[in-house]
Amino acid sequence: MSDKKFDKFISLLERSKSTVALTGAGVSTFSGIPDFRSSDGIYSKQYKHLSVEEVISLPLFKRNPEIFYSWAKDEWYDLTEFEPSIVHIALAKLEAAGKLDGLYTQNIDMLHTKAGSKEVYELHGSVARHYCTSCNASYPFDEVYTTVKSGSVPICKRCRGVIKPDIVFYGENLNNSLLTRAYNAFATADLAISLGTSLIVQPVASLVYTTISRGGELVIVNRQSTPYDRNAAVRFDDLKEFSEALLVYLEAR
Repeated sequence: MSDKKFDKFISLLERSKSTVALTGAGVSTFSGIPDFRSSDGIYSKQYKHLSVEEVISLPLFKRNPEIFYSWAKDEWYDLTEFEPSIVHIALAKLEAAGKLDGLYTQNIDMLHTKAGSKEVYELHGSVARHYCTSCNASYPFDEVYTTVKSGSVPICKRCRGVIKPDIVFYGENLNNSLLTRAYNAFATADLAISLGTSLIVQPVASLVYTTISRGGELVIVNRQSTPYDRNAAVRFDDLKEFSEALLVYLEAR
């Protein structure tokens, strides 16, 4: 990593009065969780002749929740076995140092919270929470986990409705109040840091545009190119190197 580039990032960070971060699947690959769109990612596989997009679509879940849960029991319900990566840890320490005001993530794996981040906003939901699709009763992960791992569909104790993880499926809208909060945070930020996301999936990808359109700066850390690379004040390719350098900076601060 170029010292000059990292020094420029630190200059932006130190000048910023409000810094926010957006993270995607790339930050969790260092924890051993596959990403979605690479050649060996989650979306590259089929399940019972269905694409993963179909398996985690709302119409299919409503018709046949058994298919989703039979897939998810070895995918989403093993997420508690993973530990935060150096990227999660660096962001948690950045927040603890008072230099990160909010962390908005597309990930559902709970690893930012596990790393110690407090201001975490899960734009696509989290496997930590579940609710009944009929009466909206809430259920914690631990209560649903045993049922799913046994190969059964979790059923509400109150009304016998099907329980669904509080995750945004295909065909489902994001939480509007949370999305509004995110847009407001990025619109008023002096600095937005985008890490491990291709910045393709909308509407979340447009958050960084909100920052730069209001005169803020954008820093991108991602292995693949993104549609916003030319708008970035600084761009880094290696998440691990960037996080290592950030930890060294924070420890010396």
